[in-house]
Amino acid sequence: MDYDEIFGARLAAVKSEGRYRTFANLARHAGSFPYADCLDENTGSKAVVTVWCSNDYLGMGEHPAVTRQMVQAIESNGAGAGGTRNISGTNRFHVELERELASLHRKESALLFTSGYVSNQTTLATLGRLIPDCVIFSDALNHASMIEGIRHAGCERRVFRHNDVRHLREQLEDVGPGRGKLIAFESVYSMDGDFAPLAEICDLADQHGALTYLDEVHAVGLYGPEGAGVAAREGVSDRITVVEGTLAKAFGVLGGYIAGRHCIVDTIRSYAPGFIFSTALPPAVAAGALASVRHVRQAESLRAQLHRHAAALKTELSRRGLPVMQSPSHIVPVLVGEAALCREASELLLHEFGIYIQPINYPTVPRGTERLRITPTPKHTSAAIQQLGEALQQVWLRLRLPMATTRGLDQEARAAATTLALQLHSGLRRHI
Repeated sequence: MDYDEIFGARLAAVKSEGRYRTFANLARHAGSFPYADCLDENTGSKAVVTVWCSNDYLGMGEHPAVTRQMVQAIESNGAGAGGTRNISGTNRFHVELERELASLHRKESALLFTSGYVSNQTTLATLGRLIPDCVIFSDALNHASMIEGIRHAGCERRVFRHNDVRHLREQLEDVGPGRGKLIAFESVYSMDGDFAPLAEICDLADQHGALTYLDEVHAVGLYGPEGAGVAAREGVSDRITVVEGTLAKAFGVLGGYIAGRHCIVDTIRSYAPGFIFSTALPPAVAAGALASVRHVRQAESLRAQLHRHAAALKTELSRRGLPVMQSPSHIVPVLVGEAALCREASELLLHEFGIYIQPINYPTVPRGTERLRITPTPKHTSAAIQQLGEALQQVWLRLRLPMATTRGLDQEARAAATTLALQLHSGLRRHI
């Protein structure tokens, strides 16, 4: 068997569809985010670009309080954790950070993981295995990490149409009252930027005796009192059994976590392979995250500025007739609709306008709904917003891309996304 031929054919297929992924080699400018040097590995040259697709939503990755704490921690504690949390890796910064996160979400306990992907995958897999006769109800647009966790749980799962409370109710009613139930969903869906109907889902959970698992990775730091997330903003935090978040987006560092009742968090700590057998986060990373969380909890003006800039960007792009998909959150998706053109638009923006936005193609989104996903921050100026609008308009005209979308097209794109997600869930199901 010619393995290289097999892998080469796979890569050729991706390239022929225009969705082969390339990465810009960036060197961020500490203290001047969102600017970075883009390095050309062929020529050795570099150019300054404006980053418009970072998940460092508040620019905390360069905040002096964060970087100073990380430097001090590495000088006093060294580079690595020294092992798993169970052997030799638990550091005082891990303990303090977990307490801070539990306080943020008004929960009894919190538990750190090496990433948000790991926290989702290992927690959902462990809960599904441990709850007797469990059924997991999963929103069709849940993140890949959640789908993988549900897959590895090995229990029955039901996929409900995205944000469709009626469909979820039908599925809950179809399951016997004596069975364990867990509803897994997100607060902000990162590709479309829409919110989940949290209160309605919690109502259904109460009526049917189900636990709730809420991914708030694109919301923590940005919404609700002290940046505790959408559940806090909507006043339903106490109705969420497990909240999952990340330290790598609004908090600007690295790591994932869950928070909830002590008995549940302690059970995950005691049974989850992804926690038990993973080397702990380096102390400096935990220290930086701790400093970031403490700062962001008090940074209401920073959150307000982010949302003002997101609204201004949507207005600017809409004014120019660009196809902005309607999003109530800070995420600004601009529809392209074809993989190769999405890649070409991204490259034109980078090389001719000094603007970095990665294309979002299949399988992250369905074919025909390829897009540029733009994430403004408090540090993007009004001038940068106007520059982006002008650059996008020129790129759209040059590539003859379709202009302003409509609400109906938004709905069509989201219907396609739901169909794809249902297929992905079904595909995972076949591999169990």
